[in-house]
Amino acid sequence: MSLTHENPLGHENPLGYEKISTLLKKFAVPSITAMLVSSLYNIVDQIFIGQGVGYLGNAATNVSYPLSTICLAISLLIGIGCSSRFSLHLGRKEPEQAAKIAGNGVTFMAIAGPLYFLIAEILLLPLLKLFGATAEVLPYARQYAGITLIGMPFLILTNGMSNLIRADGNPKYSMLCMVAGAIVNTILDPVFIFIFGWGVFGAALATILGQFLSFFLAIRYLWHFQTIRFTKSCFRLDIRDMLNTFAMGISSCVNQLAITLVQIVLNNSLTYYGAMSVYGKEIPLASCGIVMKTNAILLAVIIGIAQGVQPIIGFNYGAEKYKRVREAYLLAIRWNLIVSAIGFCAFQFFPGTIISLFGKGEGLYFEFAILFMRTFLFMVVINGVQLISSNFFTAIGKAMKGLLLALTRQVFFLIPLILLLPLRFGLLGVLLAGPVADFAAFALSVFLVRRELNRQRLLCPLPEKDAAGV
Repeated sequence: MSLTHENPLGHENPLGYEKISTLLKKFAVPSITAMLVSSLYNIVDQIFIGQGVGYLGNAATNVSYPLSTICLAISLLIGIGCSSRFSLHLGRKEPEQAAKIAGNGVTFMAIAGPLYFLIAEILLLPLLKLFGATAEVLPYARQYAGITLIGMPFLILTNGMSNLIRADGNPKYSMLCMVAGAIVNTILDPVFIFIFGWGVFGAALATILGQFLSFFLAIRYLWHFQTIRFTKSCFRLDIRDMLNTFAMGISSCVNQLAITLVQIVLNNSLTYYGAMSVYGKEIPLASCGIVMKTNAILLAVIIGIAQGVQPIIGFNYGAEKYKRVREAYLLAIRWNLIVSAIGFCAFQFFPGTIISLFGKGEGLYFEFAILFMRTFLFMVVINGVQLISSNFFTAIGKAMKGLLLALTRQVFFLIPLILLLPLRFGLLGVLLAGPVADFAAFALSVFLVRRELNRQRLLCPLPEKDAAGV
């Protein structure tokens, strides 16, 4: 396959010498844009469904959401694993091995997507009930999920490829793949819902049409990689090599699966304790969908920063430029704290304005949704530290520490707290679980990363390998 001539093989990779702040802007800004646009798929559907169908439609997209997070978990397992190994081998000046990793990953994505679709389609009804769908919500959820599942094989390949494209040094094209599909979705949503009157069906159809476009743009890049050359043998499935890729991508994958598990436990806890309150079952369920997807906008920015810094950290760690590794991580953390502080102010001071974007509802609905947003997201200002730290360990090849941090907030802290705190505080206890888990995960992340950065300082690489401009 042919290459562009902008960065021919053999030239010094700018990841190893360009100013860290310049690199992070170059890689993170397109990644942030791509993640924000990707999150718009669900946000736009939620807004238009809320306006056109009502809060039962919002609840339907909420209980269908775990299907999307599982899909994303699969794409991250392969995509983050491939891109992390890809960056490390480029840093070690091993482009042939990097090409084999990328090709093998693409082949596995092409197999995993259709397999996921078949399994989810067969088990759709019991899955939606497991995810917390009530009798009133189930018809809407079944219609929405049944259609959006069609686009998920394409979504897996698009998301996986976008990570490889970014690691290849082309974050702008990675962004384009996601932006183009989201624009199509945003344009078609109001047309299908309001003009054609297709409701939930129209929102789902607009989503998969956008995903098709993103898929074709991502696949096109296979002929335009800048740092590697593909041969036919690169695309031969190698199970042993894929196991190494899985080891690198497992922390990001498990983090998404943990989010899915949290969503299931959260939905069922809200309907159970909601039934004992004045709010009933559906109001907490619909409110949860709005709050979680609003927070997804903030998380999209943080994930974009984490994905943008990943190839910088991975390349320089592979090249033993540890000072640049530390500099990149700390700069990413500073960016995250600024963004999270803005999110905190929005969630605490303007919750009613945000919630009103998602349609109308009775007074109790707005009352609980505002309480949910302010309480559950109270410690959001430090939440991103755990996510960036988990990706940091993955980028330097320490997948098990990355996996540990990926599990802390969701599995070790949040799920037990969701189950235990309501025993004392009822429905409010479900909301309090969020900030308590956030603080505990933050403290553990700071402890583990500080130890790793101190270890790197003691390695004392040769001065020329640790200098930014030499």
